[in-house]
Amino acid sequence: MHPVQQPYETGMLATGDGHEVYWEQCGNPDGTALLVVHGGPGSGASPWWTQFCDPARYRVVLVDQRGSGRSQPHAGDTTAALVDNTTAHLIADFEHLRSQLGIDSWVLFGGSWGSTLALAYAVEHPERVRALALWAVVTTRRHEVDWLTHTMGHVYPAEFDALLAALPAGADSANVPLAVHRLLVSPDPAVADAGARAWCAWEDRLATLAGAVQPSPRYEDARFRLGFSRIVTHYFGHHAFLADDAITGRLHRIAHIPAVLVRGRLDIASPLRVAHELAQALPLAELHVVEDAVHAPGGEGEQVLVDALDRFAR
Repeated sequence: MHPVQQPYETGMLATGDGHEVYWEQCGNPDGTALLVVHGGPGSGASPWWTQFCDPARYRVVLVDQRGSGRSQPHAGDTTAALVDNTTAHLIADFEHLRSQLGIDSWVLFGGSWGSTLALAYAVEHPERVRALALWAVVTTRRHEVDWLTHTMGHVYPAEFDALLAALPAGADSANVPLAVHRLLVSPDPAVADAGARAWCAWEDRLATLAGAVQPSPRYEDARFRLGFSRIVTHYFGHHAFLADDAITGRLHRIAHIPAVLVRGRLDIASPLRVAHELAQALPLAELHVVEDAVHAPGGEGEQVLVDALDRFAR
């Protein structure tokens, strides 16, 4: 891993529809361009990502996706952040920023939800993608969202029942993220916060494979907790605002692009078969399954990603 990098330039991208998207650049201005595609959705891009990139060889661009991080409006402050906030909007933001920064093509580096967004961008703009380095690979299709709710509810029944119990009487639990989302956009702050706490408790359960749940300290921040929950349920409840085959049906468009995919064997947030089938469909893809990792690269996965990014640099 490389030292954490500090930005040499920051800015706000005005989207023209009410959003201002925060971005920053780190590393070598003359290096290979790399776009960090953060997860969540709604987590924001932290300096942690820069540790994977050689600062002498990479021009690293970090972006806080709409409604998250330092972008405005923030979903923890207002539901206005959810307006004009879909996968298509995020892809358009990346293209707008790429053009503004004078970048012809870039390496995409993403994880979890960021792997879905990176793949969606790549199949839409394959000519702008040099390579893909993705971990905790998912495509956020309907069956994957059902997996992280109803299927995992059979593994953690008590915690899943607690999540369902937070829903109002008569709520349709067929689409759990969408049902929770209705709580999160309530004008009553107490109702919205209760919904955020319920969703984040489920996120914590899925992130802790066995034993007592290890709460994430980031959920202690009420603004982050609410904003993250609003955005993630907004996207998951609408299956990423993509047709089910929007990515998998267009993989032929990126068949020529090198890709390194990292998945933890014990990552229960989505089925491993998703990454396996992507690797089978992409001739230049390498799938690395880290046996003891959960929803993170793990030590072995981190080294795989560092090595991959070293190879992808000019």
